[in-house]
Amino acid sequence: MPYFALLYETVDDFIARRAVYRDEHLRMAHEAQSTGELVMAGAFADPPNGALLVFQSTDATTAEAFARNDPYVKNGLVTRWKVKPWNVVIGNEESRAKSTGTD
Repeated sequence: MPYFALLYETVDDFIARRAVYRDEHLRMAHEAQSTGELVMAGAFADPPNGALLVFQSTDATTAEAFARNDPYVKNGLVTRWKVKPWNVVIGNEESRAKSTGTD
């Protein structure tokens, strides 16, 4: 199944402003992870000016819907976001099983 990278750019004072929305953001992320849609996620460091969330789904709409509903986006902490298809070559167990003929 394809991967999609959701990239966030955040406000300069993101760390100071995120506290009020963080629980809801993390609840959404854990829910998406529990369904298998969100593979991994985390904030960039040094400087903390964005984040990367990796989704696995049939198309980009899952990642796009997450962003549109994320309280960080809704409340202006994310200044820009985009979803890009991501071709995983190393670490994609599904691709490795197909190439070796194992299941």
